[in-house]
Amino acid sequence: MNESKTEVFGPSRRRVLMGGGAVVAGAVLVGCTSNEPPAASTNTGPVAAPGENSTPGKKVRVTFSGPVADHGFLAAINSFANKQAATYSDVEFKVLEAAADAPAQIAAVQTAIAEKPDALIIFPQDGDQLTGVGKAAMAAGIPVINLDRKFNDQSAYRLFLAGDNYKVGWNAGQYIGQKLKGKTDAIIGEITGIQTLTLTQERSQGFKDALAINGLNVSRQVNAQFTVQSGQQAMANLLAAAPRLDAVFNHDDDQNIGSEAAAAQANRKEFFIVGNACSNTMLKHIKDGDARIEADITFTPAISATAVSLARLIAQGRNPSDLAGLPVPSYMLIDSELVTKENVDQYAKFGWD
Repeated sequence: MNESKTEVFGPSRRRVLMGGGAVVAGAVLVGCTSNEPPAASTNTGPVAAPGENSTPGKKVRVTFSGPVADHGFLAAINSFANKQAATYSDVEFKVLEAAADAPAQIAAVQTAIAEKPDALIIFPQDGDQLTGVGKAAMAAGIPVINLDRKFNDQSAYRLFLAGDNYKVGWNAGQYIGQKLKGKTDAIIGEITGIQTLTLTQERSQGFKDALAINGLNVSRQVNAQFTVQSGQQAMANLLAAAPRLDAVFNHDDDQNIGSEAAAAQANRKEFFIVGNACSNTMLKHIKDGDARIEADITFTPAISATAVSLARLIAQGRNPSDLAGLPVPSYMLIDSELVTKENVDQYAKFGWD
């Protein structure tokens, strides 16, 4: 059976795949099902624009489960989801208590399954460990929207929705590779996120592949945990191991806050950093040119707002209005784009704290 797949590539184009065919459509789904990007800053939350899909339909119950918001990105995920749900009069939205670890989240989702919501959004602590409860929910007739950290079995979700992690690394590698191209002795560092996660591995692979095209490679790699504190320690370790650096790719903007602090404390000024996720802090650094942060890659937490919008349509048995009658896709990647001083203003609406 052919699986419909939508990949979102940027602010103005989307490719819809049915089997092996491709159709280019006009706009992306970012935070709303009427396919218009939010006009206001995402600090206030994306709001569904007027359109066929924003017309109230059958009342549905949507439940959301995510990990403890121990850093800004996860807090923004929760915020965007809540604010988007509040725009719908036909959605009863329930947020489960944030899970400190995978077993706690599994227990919470099992309780939610017993309550039989019309749709279940799961941002898993760990995709592999939460696959079982995703499958249990689907078996119980509850459509599951798997957000960001992927389950290892397609039968565990109705829709997988995430940023394009390979493209995150690819864009970072292309930027660094072009700047350092021809510098055969370039020392390039990489600060990863949680190493066991597929998304981290995809970012690293994209980075490695893009550097290789430019005749470069990763000289030093250290690991962090997507937090400010772990980013600071990782950068300190990297600086201790590398007396000289030319560039660093940091997988996460929360980590970047700590990394920049460690670099400033060590008075190391010879290298530049490319970050990821477009936090307001990093966007300001890029705009003002007041730190070594030269570029960032988009990976917006507003995908949780899109998850709410699509969960609503799936639960109501409705189709997105601009997909020519096709159902909600089963797989969606939001494109990851390069942000520099030249284009930073256009990404301000996706910033988060």
